[in-house]
Amino acid sequence: MNNNNIAVGLDIGTTKIVAIVGQRNEHGKLEILGMGRAKSLGVHRGVVNNITQTIDSIKKAVAEAEKAANYKITDVTVGIAGQHIRSLQHSDYISRPNFDDVIDDTDLERLKEQVHKLVMLPGEEIIHVLPQEYKVDSQTEIIEPRGFHGSRLEANFHVVVGQISLIRNIARCVKEAGLNLVGITLEPLASSDAVLSQEEKEAGVALIDVGGGTTDIAIFKDNIIRHTAVIPFGGNVITDDIKTGCSIIERQAEILKVKYGSAWPSENKEIEVISIPGLHGREPKEITVKKLSQIIHARIEEIISLSYLELRNYGNEEQKKKLIAGIVMTGGGSKLKHLRQLTEYTTGMDVRIGYCNEHLASGQPEELASPEYATAIGLLMTGLDNLEIQKEKQQKVQPSIQPAQNVVSAKEENSGNVSAETIIEKKKEEKTPEKEKKVREKKKSIFSTFQEKFIKYINDTE
Repeated sequence: MNNNNIAVGLDIGTTKIVAIVGQRNEHGKLEILGMGRAKSLGVHRGVVNNITQTIDSIKKAVAEAEKAANYKITDVTVGIAGQHIRSLQHSDYISRPNFDDVIDDTDLERLKEQVHKLVMLPGEEIIHVLPQEYKVDSQTEIIEPRGFHGSRLEANFHVVVGQISLIRNIARCVKEAGLNLVGITLEPLASSDAVLSQEEKEAGVALIDVGGGTTDIAIFKDNIIRHTAVIPFGGNVITDDIKTGCSIIERQAEILKVKYGSAWPSENKEIEVISIPGLHGREPKEITVKKLSQIIHARIEEIISLSYLELRNYGNEEQKKKLIAGIVMTGGGSKLKHLRQLTEYTTGMDVRIGYCNEHLASGQPEELASPEYATAIGLLMTGLDNLEIQKEKQQKVQPSIQPAQNVVSAKEENSGNVSAETIIEKKKEEKTPEKEKKVREKKKSIFSTFQEKFIKYINDTE
């Protein structure tokens, strides 16, 4: 086992905290080495409200994952969500003094740094700056501006913003649990990596991640993130409704939801009755399956309607029709019976439930492909991508300590002992790896550079 190729995704959710240890095999598929899960006691609607309990839950999940993987966990990639997250669209530009030079990474970074100077509301901080389309002088709708000539570089950005104090609370919990926070990403983006295909992102798709405390939304079109949103309702609200409507405790309400719950009341008959044991010798309570479904239907319909409102806010009716791939639902809440049918009926769009099995290597436990682990799997994928980025940065430094070989080659070249064909072949070999690295770098995370600065900032909690 090569420890340098192993990453850990840590999903700090409202109902559960999951730690997944894994690596990629030679085919690029995920091999899960171990998983740990603990009940989340200190998180409410994606936000930490009890640091001590959250730390304990993180430690339990990590310890279980370490035991299963036989691997000491030190670095983790964490997701963020919660109702404090908001997004906005912003356009910005830079002027380039030298028109003759082609646009390169330096120009793109300078443009993104310009966006970071946006004035936010008090206590807010920019989390992600996601470029959508570029414009070079008068030429518009450019996806890849590198290599263009131009005096003015402009772009539309999707900017994700959150409360820095709440994000720092997550960083503190991770730090106090004895872990090093090496990556942080928006949870719907992580989930999208796990359950959406490139074809769906290209065609146009809306991801709806129904979690325990929040419902996260991400819209993609032409392989570009177009819109993100967080709705402060999730599976826990449904459980609370059942608890109140049936006058039972939370544990019983959760069991009823998972075992007998349905989003479509008309599917159930009045004569189907569930008996719920009473507390401390009290008489058992009875509830019809139809009444249970009516309670669930009222809340889940609200969640779907709010999600569809975000889709409508994304653009006009013509743009929504361009979401050819429709809706993909994931998260623990998406396992609710008949949810797909209700969503199709409410939105009029094609709907499927998103599983993670496309990215998992063969022979992995079927449980891991479940929608409830989509965010954790996505965070693991983000962590592995970041490892590759770090390796490429290290490889860039190495050529500077290898000039001795080039000096020898130069001496051979000057002495006339080597043929011209050999010299040309050697120079080709030297250039090819650099070209390959540049191609790979373009495919990596578009916000990795800023992410390092952001991680350093939120880790500085003293």
